[in-house]
Amino acid sequence: MGKRLSRVQTIAVGFLLVIAAGTLLLMLPIASKSGESAGFFPAFFTAVSSACVTGLVVVDTYAGWTLFGQAVILLLIQIGGLGFITIGVFFSTFLKRRIGLKERNLIQESINTLQIGGTVRLVRKVVCYTAVIEGAGALLFMIRFIPLFGFWKGVWYGVFHSVSAFCNAGFDLMGAFEPYASLTPFYDDVLVNVTAMALIVIGGIGFIVWDDISRNKWRVRKYLLHTKIVLAMTAALIFGGALCFFLFERGNLLAGMDAKGCVLSSLFGSVTARTAGFNTLDTASYTEATRFLNVVLMFIGGSPGSTAGGVKTTTMAVVLLYVWANLRSQSGLGVFGRRLDEDSIKKASTVFFINLLLASASVLLMCALEPKIGISDILMEVFSAIGTVGISTGITREVTLASKCVLILLMYCGRLGSMSFALAFMEKKQGSRVKLPVERITIG
Repeated sequence: MGKRLSRVQTIAVGFLLVIAAGTLLLMLPIASKSGESAGFFPAFFTAVSSACVTGLVVVDTYAGWTLFGQAVILLLIQIGGLGFITIGVFFSTFLKRRIGLKERNLIQESINTLQIGGTVRLVRKVVCYTAVIEGAGALLFMIRFIPLFGFWKGVWYGVFHSVSAFCNAGFDLMGAFEPYASLTPFYDDVLVNVTAMALIVIGGIGFIVWDDISRNKWRVRKYLLHTKIVLAMTAALIFGGALCFFLFERGNLLAGMDAKGCVLSSLFGSVTARTAGFNTLDTASYTEATRFLNVVLMFIGGSPGSTAGGVKTTTMAVVLLYVWANLRSQSGLGVFGRRLDEDSIKKASTVFFINLLLASASVLLMCALEPKIGISDILMEVFSAIGTVGISTGITREVTLASKCVLILLMYCGRLGSMSFALAFMEKKQGSRVKLPVERITIG
């Protein structure tokens, strides 16, 4: 079977198997706080959302699942965040098994490395860095959670939220305060906000960037072009998004807050919208402008080879640069003293269009299926699903079964990558050597 499947198909099937295993475990009575099986669909939806590191839920994670169920969700988040290929290869190297060319190709496809050489070394770095960063995040969270919830519960909460934040999953256990509370009880808590934002950003910039920074440290000039674009776009989106969030909400949710609360809420609202899924303010009360801002940020998402979703920062950068170059009638696409190759431009345009087309079609379908729900709620839900974000105005558990199935498909496509999802069903054919005659058409 493995010989007949392409790299993309192998990853697609692998994710389905992980989701199937998670569904079966969550269906066990021991996973549900009711003491009875949660049923197929709630377990399936939760498994998909966990493995695809999204965070949309039909059952509150704290109120609905036992410690066993929460542990299953956390394991799915970790596998989904790093990729089962990465984890599998790491354990293979740990057991001193030989990693062949096929496995190296799978690693390259799974974490979007630029070249096949050094992939095994990169996997070791990824897993080790992840353990260190998640461990540090857990310790920082414990400082706040242990006094609130007691030692063992505080430790568990620290670990759970650190992994969830680093993997950009958005699952939380704050239903202990009230169902679906997310991090709203800590909207002005510096420690919780800064720790969560740091984990989200580090997890979302990508493994290639980690490796580049670890090798070159502060020698920015030696960074790869990929790293420079990712860091520049990430900074622009975080601070630009925070400024817009503040302007749109200063007369609404931020009204009456002190300076600290406004700054933290604005920054957190900008950071979390790019695939993390936590929230410190009531998303259902966002202004229409803020909702659209969230849709834009969710569509862009994180960076390639990371725990985040979306079309990715590099895709958006290439599309914007390409449009700008065409408006100025420039030949070639240059940035940071380098010229981008044509394949990067073609792939960026394809990814952008496929995601936008899929999201638009899903919005139309859900509008037809849910006539009583406003279009801004549906827009946020759809772009949250395809961007593997998890931010919702609260309609996830209210929509029909058909709409939930649409969300499941979007979450799966978003984690696998919509272009990869399409390629999984297409057989690559050798291009014809005969080219058709050229004829011009009018554009614009």
